[in-house]
Amino acid sequence: MGESTRTKASISRRRFLKQGATAGVGATALAGVGAPSGEVRAQDFWDLRADFVTIGAGTAGLAAAVSALDHGASVIMIEENVDIGGHGMCSGGQVHLGGGTSNQRKHGVEDTADQVFIDWIRHDHMQSRYSDRDLVRAFADENAPTYEFLIENGVEFQDHLTGPTQASRVRRQQRTVQWPVAAERVTHHPTRVGSGLVRALEKSARAKGAEVLLRHKMTSIVRESPSAGRVLGITATHDGRTVNIAASKGVLVATGGSTSNVTLRRTFDPRLTEEYQVAGEPWSRQSGDGELAAMAVGASLWGTANQTVEEGIAISKTRHIGCQWGYNSLIWQPDARIFDLARASGLTVADWHDVILVNQTGRRFWNEVDARYDFFAAAMAWNGDESKLNGGGPIWAIFDQDAVEREEWDPRPPNVDLDGWFFQADTLAELAAAITNPYQTKPIPPAALEETVARYNTFVDLGEDEDFGKPTPRYKIQRPPFYAAWSTPILHDSLTGLRTNTKAQVVDTRGQVIPGLYCAGESQGGFAQHGLGRCLVFGRIAGRDAALNGGLT
Repeated sequence: MGESTRTKASISRRRFLKQGATAGVGATALAGVGAPSGEVRAQDFWDLRADFVTIGAGTAGLAAAVSALDHGASVIMIEENVDIGGHGMCSGGQVHLGGGTSNQRKHGVEDTADQVFIDWIRHDHMQSRYSDRDLVRAFADENAPTYEFLIENGVEFQDHLTGPTQASRVRRQQRTVQWPVAAERVTHHPTRVGSGLVRALEKSARAKGAEVLLRHKMTSIVRESPSAGRVLGITATHDGRTVNIAASKGVLVATGGSTSNVTLRRTFDPRLTEEYQVAGEPWSRQSGDGELAAMAVGASLWGTANQTVEEGIAISKTRHIGCQWGYNSLIWQPDARIFDLARASGLTVADWHDVILVNQTGRRFWNEVDARYDFFAAAMAWNGDESKLNGGGPIWAIFDQDAVEREEWDPRPPNVDLDGWFFQADTLAELAAAITNPYQTKPIPPAALEETVARYNTFVDLGEDEDFGKPTPRYKIQRPPFYAAWSTPILHDSLTGLRTNTKAQVVDTRGQVIPGLYCAGESQGGFAQHGLGRCLVFGRIAGRDAALNGGLT
């Protein structure tokens, strides 16, 4: 594995002690979990120093690092994973940037920053309705320069534009070229080309002098006091050792959002209990650590309505069933670097007429063909189980051998995960009894599953789904063996997070900037665009402002 994917055994402390400015204090009380109490001398506390420190080396963190380096700042990046890239590494590489880019001009697309702004404040579109207009204006103005910034830093794009997508009314979306070194990708699937974006930015950041510390987990943000003064740096852990890193010009929260944090995500929607898995796992988690650490030193949340709008893919219907993580366009194949963690690829459903979906009590709950929000609401509805009033519980796809043959599935590992996510039996009663899973609060009653299938089979004879309106049910479930495959809706986007101003500076609960603290990417609130565009734009803004202004208003 190349240097880009190795944890550096050491870091040149002399270099950063020389280049990194002092923390701006001689003797000060440092606030933050893990920081010492009482008065300490700053030079005795810090292990490492840099001008700018990013918490996270994903899309936003990498863009910020390169931007800060371009403006003369020294940079340390910490990343809790074994490699850089975050969600961007396993993404589709779709970059939503317009406003008159060179690529738009090449393809004859007329666009301006003003048009980007107008599109993304539309009141008639749920993904733009609740956005902070000030943030959208900053985003719009920086669209075209950010695209050219990517080109200058080695990012290659496929020769086409797609769209209009989301709230945009012209074509603005372009896809990166997959990174050529196969060993440095997470997955080789042809739709997962985000490696080309993050690897190019990583290469540029390292060449310009960034130090990347892998397997370093941030534990706190250090501020002069819990509610006043500037942010001085961070505390992290690595191999059981505490590492304190000073940041003289700014700290960036770029930890990828909060969707994996059950407690935090339930702040926005109490129904999203522990059974809902997250796209991108097991490679990258949206832990919410950055948001919580920032809130501990006074930060506030912003635009929280965006997380629960009934639009977009904050929650999506699983497409690959029988595995723990079945997000629509992400298939963990056996050649993936982390397949030992993913364990199965899943069975990709081509026709939802081939299965019925039942909840944890063995009952159908909605039309299987549907993927509107009504489907998700029904999946999360209370199903009569007094032990679980929120969440809805697991959703299982039930089908028979005829369906396996129509879909041309091979219901064996590595396509399915037999350890709690896929089951097979000769009768429906045996199948119900076999279903065990960490999120299944009690066994499915065999009689309930038998009754559900029998009723559905009558709908096939009738040609009409009298319960949920599935259009012309086609196939009975009657030929053994019978199967049950995990098909619980999967979570994706974090569409809310920390409040920032247009410079990506974090704002506290009193509406005041926290000096020296920045946020970008899915940890930033106020702008609900899906994808990589907003991460890149605000990461670039944050790095530039920190380098030039030192986190001061």
